[in-house]
Amino acid sequence: MLAALLIFAGTYIVLAIGRLPGFRVDRTGAAIIGAALMIAANVLTVDEAYHAINYDTIILLFGMMIVVANLRLSGFFTLVSAWVVEHAHRPLLLLSGIVLVSGVFSAFFVNDTMCLVLTPLVLEITQRLRRNPVPYLLAVAMASNIGSVATITGNPQNMMIGSFSQIGYRTFSAALAPVAAVGLVLTVAVIAFVYRAEFRRENEFRLEHRPVRVNRMLMFKSLAVSGAMIILFFVGWPVPKVALIAGALLLITRRVKPEKVYHEIDWSLLALFIGLFIVIAGLEKTPVAADLFARASRYHLERTGPMAVFAALLSNVVSNVPAVLVFKGFVPHLPDAAHAWLTLAMASTLAGNLTLLGSVANLIVAQRARREAPISFWEYAKAGVPLTAVTLAVGILML
Repeated sequence: MLAALLIFAGTYIVLAIGRLPGFRVDRTGAAIIGAALMIAANVLTVDEAYHAINYDTIILLFGMMIVVANLRLSGFFTLVSAWVVEHAHRPLLLLSGIVLVSGVFSAFFVNDTMCLVLTPLVLEITQRLRRNPVPYLLAVAMASNIGSVATITGNPQNMMIGSFSQIGYRTFSAALAPVAAVGLVLTVAVIAFVYRAEFRRENEFRLEHRPVRVNRMLMFKSLAVSGAMIILFFVGWPVPKVALIAGALLLITRRVKPEKVYHEIDWSLLALFIGLFIVIAGLEKTPVAADLFARASRYHLERTGPMAVFAALLSNVVSNVPAVLVFKGFVPHLPDAAHAWLTLAMASTLAGNLTLLGSVANLIVAQRARREAPISFWEYAKAGVPLTAVTLAVGILML
């Protein structure tokens, strides 16, 4: 028991800090090392470690990565984003267009991808217009987080929750898509208020059209497969199965080198998930999981408000994916487990907007824009803190 607790604590400390001080060990490395130590210390057997991995989550994430890789390589995301941005002739319309594109696409195709695609485009557009790029870049990150609340395939933590809870895609979206829609409206309002000097100058502007390079055959094929995939999600087919088949179909091609698709897959994220599943399984072999549930019961986590607040705080300490795994052991014991899972999905995702370090999406935007438009921790917090507070409050009320 002591070994399991020490390994779990050490792993989560590195997850919270982001790396192991003095070593080149990142979050993924920490999860792999933690999993290996659980086996080495005989907390888990190798067979128990195999059974601890939730293969539905891994398969779903892997399949979605292949689908998204094909859409991105085809130029589809860039084409649509450029069209919307070019047709927004006022600053507030430009902000609204960016929020809409980032939020809607993030709901179906994983939020991190939209940040990778939109950040350079928004930088280029704002430089050509001689506008302050920061509010528009914040819109990319914050809208991608909020939009991803809407569906099981919006972000990795929702994928995990979908697998653990067995909540249907349609049921999940019916509960959380309205929260995401209101959240996107609030994103525009909060950013426009915080950066009101930028949006007071409502002078009209126009951008000359610049052709976007696309692979038309790959785009049509990717859109056809993606459309069918989303329809089957809503019809009720098993989400991991559909995503894997969709990804496999897109690998049958004569035009795109498979290495390009493989390069787009976030292998380190898949490894992080596998490692964390094993680390949490080791913790579950100790009395700590039961003690956590007993302690949590005092704070009435069966209620929407306390669960949302606790999940949001924990997500900002250790990141949202590890936070969801901590809840895995006791949410099924709550009186209304399905509602608790939905609350956890909402809160752990919206909490990503609190600070610059709150989600990978935020870091992608900040990293890609660091030379042209550096975003500091406090610059992000000016809009992130109020937006998180108001969207969490709205989410709690709506659930």
